[in-house]
Amino acid sequence: MFIDWLKVSQEFDFDLPVISDTAFLAVDTFTDELLSKSYRPVKHQGSYSSTIEIRVTGRRITVDGNPSRLNRHDNLFGFKTVEQCIAVYNALLAQYGLPPFSRCTRFEIRQGESGGKASHLWADGCCIHRIDLTTNISVGEGNEVAYLRGLASQRIGHSIGFLHPNGRTTDWTTTGHSKGARLQYRKAYDKAFEILDKHLPKVKRAFGESSPEFKYAQDIYDYCKKTGIVRFEQELKDEFLKRENLSFWGLFDEGKFLTLHKEFLSVDERMSVNNMEYATIAQQLLLKNIVTNTKAAYATAGYAHLWMHGEKFDFDKSAPKLHASRLNKIGINIRNTYDMKTFSTVFIREMREINPVKNIAPPDWYKRANHLQVAA
Repeated sequence: MFIDWLKVSQEFDFDLPVISDTAFLAVDTFTDELLSKSYRPVKHQGSYSSTIEIRVTGRRITVDGNPSRLNRHDNLFGFKTVEQCIAVYNALLAQYGLPPFSRCTRFEIRQGESGGKASHLWADGCCIHRIDLTTNISVGEGNEVAYLRGLASQRIGHSIGFLHPNGRTTDWTTTGHSKGARLQYRKAYDKAFEILDKHLPKVKRAFGESSPEFKYAQDIYDYCKKTGIVRFEQELKDEFLKRENLSFWGLFDEGKFLTLHKEFLSVDERMSVNNMEYATIAQQLLLKNIVTNTKAAYATAGYAHLWMHGEKFDFDKSAPKLHASRLNKIGINIRNTYDMKTFSTVFIREMREINPVKNIAPPDWYKRANHLQVAA
């Protein structure tokens, strides 16, 4: 697991220097009184079109971006801890004459001014507002689409899998459509396809087809294609971080991020994906020892076929509840609305061709970030 995006802020007890060259003024049009002044955030441009946003508002600094991407033209692998990412941000803040982020030692609830804002949480250090946790999984060349289609049939808690029309991305939302999420947004996608579609054209325009940069980008694409990289990403949003007590850096165990991410990665544990040997629903129930006889297998399979034809079930009754439980063990959730794009009436017997590897290391030739030693 590594961190693919980090948005943090810290409030200081002294005035901060102005770093923006543009300000917005709010003026009372009747009295010409200046009501407020706000400064446009600075977009720090690193090499290879990498960008980090820095905003100074009063005594608060907010930094928003991808520290693993800064001064690099790829982020296939990145930093593994918040401390490493903050070290990158602090080096950047120093360039602008701004104070560094620090760990929290305490937090408290502060009351708003009379007639002003409601009470809010305050901490004496760095607060996390968004963090994206990422893992690259190898499923083997040519197996990415089949694997993503299988993932789309799985539910994560109350979130429903949605396969994008191009078949290269699956994400999970409570609506079952790709419209983001309020607390956590989780997705998996074909990394080689994303590089071919977005990254390679960008590098070609910037550096030219004969450049070392384009050659390296091509090597990364070839590696992702050959190993069949499916990238898992989950965005933990501000409200979720506050609810789970993961906002105040230094006051929580970062191991909780790994626990959350492992739960996400386990979404494929009920799947078996193989392009050679198939079983019907009834056969799969018998193969997995979910039922002990053919009669029970066909009875449960019958519920799946009714579901595929639009039948609705009363899950307060024992029979639908029993058959739903059996089917869920082979990755069929008849509590969801049937989607013919992501569901097949045949199932994989063995995980031979698609055997996800979740702890892959970067290849020897992969160029880690130059600032990795600083951030380590």
